[in-house]
Amino acid sequence: MTSLNISEDELFSRNTPGSRKVLREKKAAVAGLGGLGSNIAVMLARAGVGRLLLVDHDTVEISNLNRQHYDITHLGMPKTDALRMQIERIDPFVAIETKNVKVTEDNAERIFGDHDVICEAFDDPRDKAMLADVLLPLGKTVVAASGISGMGSANEIRTERMFSELYVCGDKGADEDDGLMSPRVTVCAGHQANIVLRILLNMERER
Repeated sequence: MTSLNISEDELFSRNTPGSRKVLREKKAAVAGLGGLGSNIAVMLARAGVGRLLLVDHDTVEISNLNRQHYDITHLGMPKTDALRMQIERIDPFVAIETKNVKVTEDNAERIFGDHDVICEAFDDPRDKAMLADVLLPLGKTVVAASGISGMGSANEIRTERMFSELYVCGDKGADEDDGLMSPRVTVCAGHQANIVLRILLNMERER
């Protein structure tokens, strides 16, 4: 029970009682807690995923506030701590593990080895490629993102299953000079969170 006397069964159970019961036993990892990752993690928590691994090495900066799931009270905090705080206020029953570390080719397997589904939410294309190169041969499912900047139509953002264990969300061609804005970033984060839920609920195995 929480301080508000809300039980785990009562929390959000009216919305998706069947899937929430299944998701409570599932776990997912989010690599990078910026505009994509911070929103993905919150969406997965709200949906009922019972165990989350949150990985990032940065702190919250004022430039993050236009699109990331933080506010001014989080400035200067490690993103892992700030996001844990928010999720615990949304659903205190989620088991959250955090790693305040930069993901590299040398430590990626050790960090994500116990997780079958990993959301890639890095900024640097080299880091994106590295994570996929390390985890896909291990049989992990990677949900990645590509091309979400600018103010183009949100309808251009799509989810594609590139091959068995790799999904890519985005439009693949946005102009970086247009900057990063909350609407398109959040739409892409929604695509990533949604496909993770489908994977955890075994809805993608049928395709």
